[in-house]
Amino acid sequence: MNLLDTIRAVSIVPVVALPEPGHAVPLAKALVDGELPIAEVTFRTPAAAEGIRLMTRECPDMLVGAGTVLTTAQVDAAMDAGAAFIVAPGFDPVVVDYCLERSIPVMPGVCTASELTQAVLRELPAVKFFPAEAMGGLKTLKSLAAPFRPMDFMVTGGLSMDNMAPYLAWDRILAIGGSWMVKKQLLADRDFDRVRELAAEAVQAVRALRS
Repeated sequence: MNLLDTIRAVSIVPVVALPEPGHAVPLAKALVDGELPIAEVTFRTPAAAEGIRLMTRECPDMLVGAGTVLTTAQVDAAMDAGAAFIVAPGFDPVVVDYCLERSIPVMPGVCTASELTQAVLRELPAVKFFPAEAMGGLKTLKSLAAPFRPMDFMVTGGLSMDNMAPYLAWDRILAIGGSWMVKKQLLADRDFDRVRELAAEAVQAVRALRS
C-alpha cells in the first residue's frame, strides 16, 4: 500500500502542535491504541522535529508527517527526524520543488485555481485544501476542483466530528485533518486517555461513513 492509499484508508489525520518533545511518545501510543496510527506534527512549536524523531523511533507503526512546513530547512529537519511526508499551509514553489527534486511526498496548501494549476503542472496527486471552512467548505472545494483532475484533497481548517460527514462522502477527499482529538489543553494536561478515547470515536465515525 502506498502512502496516499495508507492515508485514505485511515481518512482522518490528527494535526498536532506538541508543547514539548516529552509529549510525543505517550501521544503516539494513545493514538495507536485508539486505532489511529497517524499524525501530522506541525512546525508551529519548537518541539516538532524532536517530537517526530521520538514518535518514529518509539512507535514504528505510526505514520508521521510534518505540517506547517514553510522553508526548505524545515523540510530537511522533518526528513532527518523521520517524517514520511510534508504538508504546507500554502503553495510555495521553492518548498514544493525542493521536495519533488528529492522525491519527498508533499501536499502543499491551496485555496485558489492558480495554486491548483501549479499543483497540476507538477503532477502532484494530492494537495491540502486550507482553511476549508473559512473558504466556503465543501461547496467551494467542489467548484474549485471541478476542472482539475486527477487531484485528491486533504482538507483541514475548521473540521470536526460535527461537519466531517459531507467531506468524507465525496470520493475526491483523501482525508480530513483535525485537532479536536489532540487539543492543546489535552496535551498540556497530559490527558492521553482522553486522546485515545477521542481517536477511537473518530475512527468509528469514519468507518461508519466510509463503509
